[in-house]
Amino acid sequence: MRRLGAGMGTPALLGLLGLLGLLVATAGCDHAASVFTGAAAPGAGEAQLGWFLIAVSCLVVLVVLVLVPIAALWRRRERTQGAPGTIIDSAVPSDAREQRWLVLWALLVPTGILTAAFVFTVVTINAAAVPPSHPSAGRATVTGHQWWWEIAYDDSSGQGFTTANEMHLPVGQPIRITLQTADVIHSFWVPQLAGKTDIIPGQDNTMWIEARQPGVFSGPCGEYCGAQHAQMRLTVVAESPDAYRAWVATQRQVGRAPGDSTLATGRQTFMTAGCASCHTIRGTEAAGTVGPDLTHFGSRRTLAATGIENTQANVMGWIVDPQGMKPGNDMPRMAVAPRALQPLAAYLETLK
Repeated sequence: MRRLGAGMGTPALLGLLGLLGLLVATAGCDHAASVFTGAAAPGAGEAQLGWFLIAVSCLVVLVVLVLVPIAALWRRRERTQGAPGTIIDSAVPSDAREQRWLVLWALLVPTGILTAAFVFTVVTINAAAVPPSHPSAGRATVTGHQWWWEIAYDDSSGQGFTTANEMHLPVGQPIRITLQTADVIHSFWVPQLAGKTDIIPGQDNTMWIEARQPGVFSGPCGEYCGAQHAQMRLTVVAESPDAYRAWVATQRQVGRAPGDSTLATGRQTFMTAGCASCHTIRGTEAAGTVGPDLTHFGSRRTLAATGIENTQANVMGWIVDPQGMKPGNDMPRMAVAPRALQPLAAYLETLK
């Protein structure tokens, strides 16, 4: 530090340190990845716990910064007041009053702070573990794949459905989520809505989310899971209960039938080019389970786990060269004739 400040005055050095501190403090303030947003439960409770711990930590640091120079001055004063030739060790309390202060600041105050933090943490963890009872509470199963998310909505009526990489939530109604993996360890994490929950092979973990406000939220896989880990993201759409019910009603329907000869050619290509062996389109012969369910593919905002915008041009590029767009994924290059490529992409875009 002495070498750093040798060529600059004290105000300049303090300004530089302040700037570095500001950069560090704002490094994690990306709104899309902020854990302090509290847009849903239990994320709101976790955000409150985080703010509490930050406030207490800052207060403790501030108190220490104030007391250390005061203690140094007090020690120097006691040394100067001693008799000539006498060494006074001010680290040892000289009377009962100083002993009481030592017990207060070194034992009681830290114990109180740690106890409060412990109780707050336990209460927050317990609240995050058990969803509140709600007559309209829903259930969904999220399965992590390398490198995409499969979301299966459970329905006691037997009319469940499956989507990929895009999850919808009704505002004000909790959704209980069961987490599974099809291969390696993943971690479900939507920072603005809830904390991380690991997804471990051979074990089902559970969590819940109750959105408090409408919005579109994004979350990455929170556990390194392979080459495309950084491109494995999930979009969560929180909407009004009416909008959510309308979306569910649409998702329960089978895939839309082709409306003209071009789309019929696209559908025929899908069935004969090998797509149907890996993907499902409900209402057709396609019943593959290796890749995402494409019954309502056209209604999704993105493809390739939110890495690419869902446009007809991008769909064509994905069919022709999936490894070029997302290396290492399980999608092979499809042997689709150039004249059949556009009808196939157009057909997939009509599946809404």
